[in-house]
Amino acid sequence: MAATHLKQLCEETYTKLKKASMELERYLNQVTLSSLVAASGDPEEYETYYRAYLSDLRHLLVYCENAYDRLGVSLRRARFNEEFAEEVLYQVYHTCINSFYYPKGEVYEEDSRYAYTGQDCIIFRKQVTPELQQLTLSLSKVFEQLRNELQYYENDYIAKKRRHKEQAQV
Repeated sequence: MAATHLKQLCEETYTKLKKASMELERYLNQVTLSSLVAASGDPEEYETYYRAYLSDLRHLLVYCENAYDRLGVSLRRARFNEEFAEEVLYQVYHTCINSFYYPKGEVYEEDSRYAYTGQDCIIFRKQVTPELQQLTLSLSKVFEQLRNELQYYENDYIAKKRRHKEQAQV
């Protein structure tokens, strides 16, 4: 990948992760587990669900903040380090994007068939508050763009690392 394209991709990814982090942080600073449970009716049914949901969101926030911090370091360096940037983008794909689409608490899932119809592709396991639904769907648009832009790192980055490793062994 050309250095200028790689740097541009890092800048775009940095901006999107910063936006996602700000949305997540704003939401997590405003909401409490008890307020979510109270807004949803049955406390026994929803407390465990919302606890898992908030835990997943906190983890996602940490992953996003770490990734955009590392991207910021990469972009601020006097000499752009392509290898470091590629590694960070690979980590974005495997931590942030995978954490969003495969939440540990399995509070929602992606139905990719909806993506082709222009509908929201996130299917919630339980009915959630409108604010949480809006946040999740907003984040899905950001992470869908990131996933499309960074799919290169799913295969090519690993293959490149293997080639370097094999060449070093020779």
